[in-house]
Amino acid sequence: MATFISVPLKKSSEVDLVKPLSKYVTSTYPAGDEQAEYIRAVEELNKLRRNALGRPLDKHESSLEILLRYYDQLCAVEPKFPFSENQLCLTFTWKDAFDKGSLFGGSVKLALASLGYEKTCVLFNAAALASQIASEQNLDNDEGLKNAAKYYQLASGAFGHIKDTVLSALNREPTMDIAPETVGTLSIIMLAQAQEVFFLKATTDRMKDAVIAKLSNQAAEFYGDAFKQCQYKDNLPKEVLPVLAAKHCIMQANAELHQSIIAKQKKRFGEEIARLEHAAELVKTVATRYDEYVSVKDLTDKINRALTAAKKDNDFIYHDRVPEVKDLEHIGKAALVKATAITPPLSQKFADVFEKMVPMAVQQSIGVYGQRKADTVNRLVGTMREATNLCNGVLASLNLPAALEDLSGDAVPQSIAEKSRSIVQQGGLQSIEQLIKDLPELLTRNREILDEALKMLDDEETTDNELRAKFNQRWNRTPSGDLYKPLRAEGTNFRSVLDKAMQADQVVKDRYNTHCEMIALLCKPESELHAALPSANPTKTLQGSEVVNVLRSQLTQLDDVKKEREALEAEIKGVVFDMSTTFLTALAKDGAINEEQLSVSQLDQLYGEHNQRVQASLRKQEELLGQIQTSHQEFSSLKQSNTEANQREEVLKKLASAHDSYVEISSNLREGTKFYNDLTEILLKFQNKCCDIVFARKTERDELLKELQQSIAREPSAPSFNVPAYQSSPAIPPGGPTPAPRTVFTQQTPQQTPQQTQAKSQPPARPPPPSFTPQPASPIPPAGTPTSNPPAVAPPSQAQGPPYPTYQGYPQYFQMPMGYNPYAYGQYNVPYMPYQATPGQAGYPGGPPPAQGYPGYPPQPSQQQQQPYFPQQ
Repeated sequence: MATFISVPLKKSSEVDLVKPLSKYVTSTYPAGDEQAEYIRAVEELNKLRRNALGRPLDKHESSLEILLRYYDQLCAVEPKFPFSENQLCLTFTWKDAFDKGSLFGGSVKLALASLGYEKTCVLFNAAALASQIASEQNLDNDEGLKNAAKYYQLASGAFGHIKDTVLSALNREPTMDIAPETVGTLSIIMLAQAQEVFFLKATTDRMKDAVIAKLSNQAAEFYGDAFKQCQYKDNLPKEVLPVLAAKHCIMQANAELHQSIIAKQKKRFGEEIARLEHAAELVKTVATRYDEYVSVKDLTDKINRALTAAKKDNDFIYHDRVPEVKDLEHIGKAALVKATAITPPLSQKFADVFEKMVPMAVQQSIGVYGQRKADTVNRLVGTMREATNLCNGVLASLNLPAALEDLSGDAVPQSIAEKSRSIVQQGGLQSIEQLIKDLPELLTRNREILDEALKMLDDEETTDNELRAKFNQRWNRTPSGDLYKPLRAEGTNFRSVLDKAMQADQVVKDRYNTHCEMIALLCKPESELHAALPSANPTKTLQGSEVVNVLRSQLTQLDDVKKEREALEAEIKGVVFDMSTTFLTALAKDGAINEEQLSVSQLDQLYGEHNQRVQASLRKQEELLGQIQTSHQEFSSLKQSNTEANQREEVLKKLASAHDSYVEISSNLREGTKFYNDLTEILLKFQNKCCDIVFARKTERDELLKELQQSIAREPSAPSFNVPAYQSSPAIPPGGPTPAPRTVFTQQTPQQTPQQTQAKSQPPARPPPPSFTPQPASPIPPAGTPTSNPPAVAPPSQAQGPPYPTYQGYPQYFQMPMGYNPYAYGQYNVPYMPYQATPGQAGYPGGPPPAQGYPGYPPQPSQQQQQPYFPQQ
């Protein structure tokens, strides 16, 4: 495989688009110019597919343009035709790009009746061809580098788009080459190669080493991410993995190489060696393991030369400690690449052949129609449920049907016994008490998540305000308070929701406390329930009366009404109708869609009969309830009225009401539990959002603080002030500073006047000599004999600072002069250095000949007799 990874193209079987699409056009649109234009557009679409998929494509931009144009046309035509298995069915067959097949089984392929599948595969081929075109570019010139980066980013964006849309487009498991894991890895690989191209561009343009190091380090991270995904998913050819590993090492080695140059510039010679050693290890790994895929000979030689030179200088001169690689400062990263957003049209020459169709209106109309349909269903179902609850409440207040079942006055009514068994089957009091116990915990968990998220915002905002007050105008980033307004508004909304939920929970708890005693009674065995019911005088004489039979008949009719409602509710929810054909027909006929008129008309047609049945059910219930109330009054008047009977009836009413309350409380508690669990997921996402933005703000804050600290360190610590005259150094003569003893003096040119020469050569004023005991003069050596002492001079009158640190220096050069003080030699037991006159150069102007002292000064003692002298401060 080449140094840059390219992706092979998928192969498709031939598909005839003309026949099915033309048939749909002729059946949908009336005959005429419009129909003929659409048929010609269908033929053009079929031609586009043959050009894009029916022949081999060259690795050229024109071939990529053909693929992108076909993809754009698919995106434009998708909402304009009802592509589906039960309407306009087109089956597309594609082979796996990476599967080479076998002798008997052939290659893996997948056939689907889905235009989304066709779009996905075409976009895959566009990305693959872009990667091939990029790998063919000449990277030795700017145009080639620019094109390579562009095509790699396009490929990365296309693969990333497939990763996000393939599962929803196919609605089934795709082949391995277009699986989300595969295309996600390919997207990262293409992005890494685009980053590497930018690195090559920066290297060619000789940009700053800091920039090149960051670019290379970012490319290394991209390659590392791709390598990790390939390592755990065996979905790409086996030769891809070693190339990614090699590229990761190479990019990291380049980053270390250029960062070592920065360390050298900052005189961190130990760090320079450590980074070069790390880079050498990386390229050695590539050379030993992946040499057959990537050659690193030139890079290895470059790193080794730099490492040898750095070690030599450090061993002989700097002696800087070489740190461990793990202790080195991390190299920064700079991502200059970004996956190209896939937003059709991608082709520069795209023209929709179905331009006169208006598909978006159809899609929008279908969406609005769906909302209208849902509102209609909810209205009808809600009306029936409300009527049923009202009916149950009225019957419970009349103690029906328990009153009819309790004519004996000493047995448990059948309806009460059934209610008791129903509650026990649903878990009884324990079920409700457990749900009630869980609600506060769920509420507390959600509050803690919300509080923690908002606390992160508060802490970061407080820190930001403190730093803003400290640095004033220098703290020039967006205030956290302004940035967090949308998040805080969202958090306030969540807190309001939790407060309302807590109030609703309290209502449910109060209702439970009200009916808790009766619910507990219903949970007991029938014998205990019978014992708990007050006994009453028997009313068996009413069992054969006409009023009892009428009441039972009316209650039976009311039960039938409830059962009819349940069946009617199922029918209403089961109504299905596809409005796309209606809207497309309206669009073809009128050129626009009157969605409201069409939707209301269709919904009236679909639910008109159901609505009439609902209203008839309500009227029948109202009529029956009126009859039941009248019959119950007559029934109550016939019953013997006494205290025991009234007490028994009240208990039965409470038991019936407790059963209804139990059912409603259980439903409310389960809904509340589901609400809190769903809210937990939403709040966790909100918390993650807050965490991400706070982390980003902290990173930005640290970088800004670092910049401010550096700028403050560069500023002067105090305003400028006048230095006293006695502390100021002598003025620099016009000809430049007084040269050190090793400096070569220039001869007087014919154009120079004696005054200019004297001004340039005049040394600083000599101080008076100190007093000391004269010693016998040393014999004056003959002329031409080299001496070990320069001309005798007097020590300075002012105190000099401590001597500079001595160092070995280079051959033929003397020690660094002290501050520069031409008279300091001989002090602090420092031996005198003889003045080496340059051949052909005149001596010091006005000075005596060699081997003679200055007039008026005593002769200088020899080196062995000289006393150490240190001037007092």
